[in-house]
Amino acid sequence: MADEKRSDSAGTAAQPATQGVHMVKCVKFGKEMPGLDRIPWKGEIGKRVYDNVSKEAWKLWVEHSKMIMNEFRLNPLDPNGMKVMEEQMEMFFFGEGSKLPESYVPPKH
Repeated sequence: MADEKRSDSAGTAAQPATQGVHMVKCVKFGKEMPGLDRIPWKGEIGKRVYDNVSKEAWKLWVEHSKMIMNEFRLNPLDPNGMKVMEEQMEMFFFGEGSKLPESYVPPKH
């Protein structure tokens, strides 16, 4: 029967994979990048984001989500508001991009 513990050439136990940097093929940038440290959202969408979204892409979402919360006047404690955010997150990362409210006017720089 084979020993289930792997060891390196020095005879010490190998580090678990969770000790290293979590790498993903980022759906936003299309390349291998460091992923998130933990699942960022409940449910299936959170797992998909963890498996497919880089830290850099998540930063873009965080900024975008602030605008969505404000423009749609969503309450972060309201289940319906969270459902809208999940739908927007799905579109932002895995769809055609997040949809802006029809009344949205980008800020002038």
